[in-house]
Amino acid sequence: MGTRPVDEPDRVAPPVKHKRPENGAPVYLQIAQTLGERVTSGFYPEGGLLPSGTQLCEEFGVSPMTVRRALTMLQDQGLVVGKKGRGTFARSLSFSDSAFRLDSLAGDWLDASSEIRLLSASMTEADDKVALMLGMPPGEFVVLLRRLVLKNGSPAMYHREYIVYDPRRPLVESQLHFTSMDSFLDSGEAQRFPQGELTLTAVTLDAESAEALQEPEGALAMCLEHVFQESDGTPVSWGWFLVKTQLFRLTTRLGPRPADDASGNL
Repeated sequence: MGTRPVDEPDRVAPPVKHKRPENGAPVYLQIAQTLGERVTSGFYPEGGLLPSGTQLCEEFGVSPMTVRRALTMLQDQGLVVGKKGRGTFARSLSFSDSAFRLDSLAGDWLDASSEIRLLSASMTEADDKVALMLGMPPGEFVVLLRRLVLKNGSPAMYHREYIVYDPRRPLVESQLHFTSMDSFLDSGEAQRFPQGELTLTAVTLDAESAEALQEPEGALAMCLEHVFQESDGTPVSWGWFLVKTQLFRLTTRLGPRPADDASGNL
């Protein structure tokens, strides 16, 4: 009589109804959701070995390719980790695995009804700081945009942005037409920049930003500094959002995304 390997799962999985979801989502999404729920519920404990690919194919009645897609999705979500020659293991959920979207930086009020008001658009010479952030010599011309985000007509967020000036590209013109935060933050609709870096800090308002936000000078605000880049990493924009502290809130999700959300990202 043989012995069971130490890492082999010995639990009986909850029954699964093998059918395509009513919303038309692919079968691999259903499998990923089922396995994700087993990880987050503790059915597969932290560090525990998931069933083999062959076992999952038998359980769900699908091909190895479908199982691989489901496991790849779970790895992308940080719920499992694959170890070559050993199998796939459950990971523990931690706050370090969570991710914040730019459009969640101010909570529920930041939606399609939030209006962007362009305060000014001008050419200016890059000082030492701007030149450093945009990777150019000091003194070169850049475009300075100042925007105010309004919610129900009241100032809520102040945005200051420096953009590399290139007369061969309609980059600046495309940035001047945004009137809602929904279009501004939607990279597909807004045609913003392909990648970037974000830094979140607490700051005090200077005279200019305090006046724009109708707050006392020196009042606290949350600052989201951004450097937007081309796909090759070349900086094209540097700036920051200042959000009133009473409006600031970050929300994120731990655990697997619902199948509907996930299907839109694949």
